[in-house]
This record gives sequence, structure tokens and C-alpha cells, in this order.
Amino acid sequence: VYEVNEEGNLEIPYLGSMSVAGLEPTQVEDKLAYALVSKGFFPPNTLQMTIQVIEWSPITVNVAGELFQPGTILVNRPYYPEESAVSPDANQITGEFPYRRYLTDAIEAAGGVLPTANVKEIRLIRNGKERIFDLSGALTGEPFENIPLISGDRIIVPAAERFQAELVRPSAITRPGIKVFVSNLTIPSSSNATSSINNMEEGITFPYGARFSQAVIATNCAGGTKSTNANRTAILVRVDRLTGETTHMERKVEDLLRDSHNNDDNPLLMPRDGVACYDSTVTNTRDVFQMIGDIINPFKNLF
Repeated sequence: VYEVNEEGNLEIPYLGSMSVAGLEPTQVEDKLAYALVSKGFFPPNTLQMTIQVIEWSPITVNVAGELFQPGTILVNRPYYPEESAVSPDANQITGEFPYRRYLTDAIEAAGGVLPTANVKEIRLIRNGKERIFDLSGALTGEPFENIPLISGDRIIVPAAERFQAELVRPSAITRPGIKVFVSNLTIPSSSNATSSINNMEEGITFPYGARFSQAVIATNCAGGTKSTNANRTAILVRVDRLTGETTHMERKVEDLLRDSHNNDDNPLLMPRDGVACYDSTVTNTRDVFQMIGDIINPFKNLF
């Protein structure tokens, strides 16, 4: 088993470095056979050789445009080291399918497309030549061309003219889930720990496509005693990924749950959004009087 190094060469004992980048296996066979015969290791017309691909290597590609995490990424890396076909304890299987080196894999590795992406005109630039791919089938289930990538490919996802809610759901070119920061230091839950919404690994996970109202429910902002808790409010805080500008939206919880008709009333959640809850007027008034009582009689809790 031999591995093509980063320079695109095979290091064969007694033959030295041999450039094979961009060659088909049959071309490598011819090149290697010629070297072995010309250096006298085999007589002419006696050497039979077969070169077979055991495992496709990870490659580096550049992904830019309407993506959550554009940049230079590595695709086709095994999820676990034991997945490698060239493990010393594994049976070698030739002709492995490079199932993580495709166009959709690179887009998914870059965080998936934004809701403002034009998925029908994805640009792929290879060796100075450009092709356009329509990947809308990844969302609709229709057939689409999904080609394997090679090292040095450049992928550009252009912008669409509008926000597309239909792109906000798990697929081969969108993210499966998002992390959202939440807080519910309110009655009836006195802490995030008792609310089971501890801030674990930069927030809690929601499926991609969840809305503001669903975060409010998951944060335990809804429910409870209706006469005292129904008038609660919730706030959604969002930071623009490009400008850094912070915006917010505040809504009555009951209105959010019962009277939402469009994306403006009940927006889709985006990564790193923040959701916080505030108590109702009844609860606020009760706590104010309780605080006044504590001030008037500071020693009541000592007996």
C-alpha cells in the first residue's frame, strides 16, 4: 500500500519520487512499469502490474459566498480513525467510493447555505474553468448533478434576491441543527438548571427550521398558571454576521404562540440567536411587594 503525498508523488523504494497527481490508475501502471523495466528490475515484456485505489484521501477546497462558515475546508476526512481502509488490522477493499468528496459535502462542511443563497447557480472553478450547478434537488428530492471534487477546487455560492424560508431546514446542503442561547430566570423556574436549559456547549440545540415560538416553549417560558403567567413576554436577540449589528424583537408569549401568521411575526431561528423571557405583570407586582416586605422586615427570615 502506497500513499500519494502532499506534492502528488509516490515514494517507491529504489525508484525514488514519482509524480502521479492527476493521473488515472492505468496511467500510473504504465509509468511505474516503465520505471521498473528501465532500471533493470524486470526484463522487458515480462512485467504484469495492476494499480487499484484503496482509499481516497482528504482534499482541501475553497468555499465562498452565501454560507455560514466560508473559507478553506478539508473534505473526505474519516469521522473516526478506524474508518480508514488502510488500517493495519482492516481488510483492504479496492475501489472505495469517495462518498465525502462531493460538491454537497464541501457546502455542508462550510456550515451549509444561508437562506439568501441562490442554490440554482452554484459556481465551481477548476483549473481556471467554470461550471454552474443547480443543487435545488438536494431540497426538493429531484435528481441533480453532484460531482466529486479534486484538491484546489473553488466553490462560490451566489446570493439570491430574497430571503428563502424554504432553505431553512435540514438537507444535504444546509445545516442539521443550530445552537441558540436561552435564558429563563423567571417564575415558576428560579434558575436555568431547574429549567433544564443549562448553557451546554454554547447554547442548546434546535433543529434547523425551528422558530422563535418553539424556542420560547423549549425555554419553559410558556404554560403554568394562566391567570398569573399568561402575560409574559419574550425577546429574540440577533447579531448580524457581517456587520455585527445587534437587533431585537419583543413579543407577548401568548401572542407569539396563538397569533403568528408569517416570518415577521414568528421568525426562523438562526445560529447563535438569543432568547430571553420576562415575567408577567402579576408576577412582577407580587415580587415588588415581596421585596418591600423584605426591606421593612429584614429579620423575618432569621426566625
